[in-house]
Amino acid sequence: MTAIARRAGLSLLLIAAVASGGAVIARAQAPRTFLGACYCRAGETLKCTSNLTEPDCRRRCDEALCDDWFWKERLPCWNWGYGG
Repeated sequence: MTAIARRAGLSLLLIAAVASGGAVIARAQAPRTFLGACYCRAGETLKCTSNLTEPDCRRRCDEALCDDWFWKERLPCWNWGYGG
């Protein structure tokens, strides 16, 4: 192999590497946000709202003046078998 052929081959590999690296960066997605169950305790009452993200849960509980709140990632509301 001649020096010119090696340089041409290396140049093509370098161009392909740069092009594919740029494509990977362009395809990168935003971090996934998971939905879950948002539990709000106000007084002696515990209420749950499902399908909320953690920031939405925090905002909703702040607006509802909850005494305590917690969020369960990727889980539905659980009614402890009481049908509520």
